Amino acid sequence: MLRMGGKVAVVTGAASGIGLAATRLFAREGASVLAIDLDAGALQKAVEGLGPTVTPFPADVTREDQMGQAMAAAAAAYGGIDVVVPNAGIFGEQAPIERCPVENLKRVLDVNVAGVVVTIKHAVPFLARRGGGSIIITSSVGAVIGNPDAVAYTASKHALTGVMKVAARELASRNIRVNTVNPGLVDTPMMRVVEAEVCPEDPMRGREMLQSATFFKRFVQPEEVAELMLFLASDAAINCTGSMYMIDGGMQYGGGPSD
Repeated sequence: MLRMGGKVAVVTGAASGIGLAATRLFAREGASVLAIDLDAGALQKAVEGLGPTVTPFPADVTREDQMGQAMAAAAAAYGGIDVVVPNAGIFGEQAPIERCPVENLKRVLDVNVAGVVVTIKHAVPFLARRGGGSIIITSSVGAVIGNPDAVAYTASKHALTGVMKVAARELASRNIRVNTVNPGLVDTPMMRVVEAEVCPEDPMRGREMLQSATFFKRFVQPEEVAELMLFLASDAAINCTGSMYMIDGGMQYGGGPSD
């Protein structure tokens, strides 16, 4: 039995990583998906071969006009919207707080926080018309810990917890559930950059150092995050709202149990 049969989903940041994994899984489980990303070329290439139930839609999540058009396009193509995954986000420049460029801080907050609010804002009328639905915000373990050299990113993910809690309370009367999924270190191409930053002389050593921050000494796979999102999108999660769902391998506790 398909777990998302007949449902319509909108996923932002869909050209790679968690967003692409969610798009693929949702489509495989019977959903029609509007896949949104700022990079039109990468998005088109990413969704090739996924079939007619996945529609690429290049858009900037910080632009209200573009996100309004995206939600209207999803409803026009597939009859409505049931699930929204505000996933698009950036790391920004990594630097100690005393050297953090203010413009970098503003840009990260604009994409990671304002972009999520804009996405939700323009999705809600369509979700309500379907009698409710599920909003699954991609957050991070950074919402519960403070990572050195990452004040902009960490602040943005802490802020998303507040966005989720407000939205969950406001939208419950319209049968719309809102949660965050909070991954730890996810095995994406961006992680190769982080590994090199941690240990420039030996990126593999950087990988080992990063993995040591988890109980299981391994990165989270994008497909594992997508599976958690699938549960929250499905009718099985009908009573799940206003919560953070951690998928960080214990990273929030500061390393493995034998450390």
